[in-house]
Amino acid sequence: MSENKKKLRSQEWFGKTDKMGFIYRSWMRNQGLPDHAFDGRPVIGICNTWSEYTPCNAHFREIAEHVKRGVLEAGGYPLEFPVMSLGETLLKPTAMLFRNLASMDAEESIRGNPMDGVILLAGCDKTTPSILMGAASVDLPAIVISGGPMLNGKYKGRDIGSGTSVWQFTDDVRAGRITQEEYYYAESCMSRSRGHCMTMGTASTMASMVEALGMGMPHNAAIPAVDARRKVLANMAGSRIVQMVKDDVKISDILTRKAFENAIVVNAAIGGSTNAIIHLLAIAGRVGVELNIDDFDKLGHDIPLLLNLMPSGKFLMEDFYYAGGLPAVIKELGSLIHLDALTVNGKTMGENTENAPCYDREVIAPLDKPFKERSGIAVLKGNLAVDGAVIKPSAATPKLLKHRGKAVVFESIEDYHARIDDPDLEIDENCVMVLKEVGPRGYPGMPEVGNMGLPKKILEKGIDDMVRISDGRMSGTAYGTVILHVSPESAIGGALALVQNGDIIEIDTEGRKLHLEVSDEELATRKEAWKAINLGYERGYAQLYINHVQQSHLGADFDFLRGKSGAEVKRDSH
Repeated sequence: MSENKKKLRSQEWFGKTDKMGFIYRSWMRNQGLPDHAFDGRPVIGICNTWSEYTPCNAHFREIAEHVKRGVLEAGGYPLEFPVMSLGETLLKPTAMLFRNLASMDAEESIRGNPMDGVILLAGCDKTTPSILMGAASVDLPAIVISGGPMLNGKYKGRDIGSGTSVWQFTDDVRAGRITQEEYYYAESCMSRSRGHCMTMGTASTMASMVEALGMGMPHNAAIPAVDARRKVLANMAGSRIVQMVKDDVKISDILTRKAFENAIVVNAAIGGSTNAIIHLLAIAGRVGVELNIDDFDKLGHDIPLLLNLMPSGKFLMEDFYYAGGLPAVIKELGSLIHLDALTVNGKTMGENTENAPCYDREVIAPLDKPFKERSGIAVLKGNLAVDGAVIKPSAATPKLLKHRGKAVVFESIEDYHARIDDPDLEIDENCVMVLKEVGPRGYPGMPEVGNMGLPKKILEKGIDDMVRISDGRMSGTAYGTVILHVSPESAIGGALALVQNGDIIEIDTEGRKLHLEVSDEELATRKEAWKAINLGYERGYAQLYINHVQQSHLGADFDFLRGKSGAEVKRDSH
């Protein structure tokens, strides 16, 4: 056995010559594995989030087969395994509640099994951060392969986008602008191929973050799910992971501070989801990179928006790929990017993008003539959000970015649903809608409900945006003047819990201010009278989540999961 082979982690299982070696090899042989599967070649795990309950990931069995081809071609041995899959569209009460659970599943599956490197198959929103968080805690060589976006939606001769058009159609049917039959017809028109959301929602954003972090192969973000080049990418990644094992290039070698700074800049340039903030903070916490919420404002807010894509623009991910994909955006950003950052294909970010062409300037604008002058995320602070709140200016109504209005308070999501269309609700377009109890602990799980639909009587006036504030999240496909992730959240007694109907709230995005015009003395009196609500969870994972989840400005990870435990397992199983 060569010296190189002795160093392979999988040989701690398959290389043993005693009883344990017999057990580890013998039971694997019932799958028809030949002798050379155990001869010291790199064993590559394929972490698969396939599930028919996760429609965005339902084609991952096929992608896994192309990964296996690449692994075998490079002299490795692939072994596929499942982890918990999180379907954004079906899973109640919210997929975000289970992101940390899925990360634990991935972490322990990777650490506890014989593998030298791992390919992570991810797509739907939370599957990407969850398995990357888990893999980062183990720190083996790894590559992420995203499932790819759906083809453009087509409705009555025009393109429609997943999520973004849902909000538009829903407002239209509530306001009587389209019929219920037209609303139903749009369902199949929007989702007409395999893949995840084809807008710059959270799935597309996180696929882009994977590429910007250097954890995915070039063009990982935008190749459509049904394009044969997605299979080619999977094959190439399968081959590349074998060499990464031989070169001992681990996740921590890729996920440096420079990588996260690149991701923040790219997220701003593409108009990415506000959800990226929470996920990148959580991933950074796993690898020990110092990153905080203010970095997203400092590094990203003044970055121009280059990508004309829904919800901030009009095009979709399919168009983005044909225009040149993420490499074209990164090349355009030039010196704003750490071009010396290492990526999983063995090249630097600069080497991967130096010759990247742009084929459509209407989709990808040049840096000196951007689609919008300023993008990124603004972090607002004040007595209403001591630890911060976020807003996505590129998706907001410009005139509402500086606003002062009376609060209309909804104490819970149920309260919102019960009263929003009540004709007697005292609200007009100048008011500020406030939603409580939808933060990490309060829901629990911090759902995507922050982009509250406007009251029907407001929509009927032809008004489609108002200032909305909550401690929850919103889909990356959503739009509007929506202030999110208010921290500390209302469920733990943050100032949001103390807001009352009629209070004046001031928003000044340019000044980074979110202020409740109530005296400190009055707030102290209200806090004294405040009582936490009973969330109704007395057992199981939800109770664990409530007891250990951190606030949104820290990434909403569990307090006991920050840092990493590494790949070593000191004890055998028999």
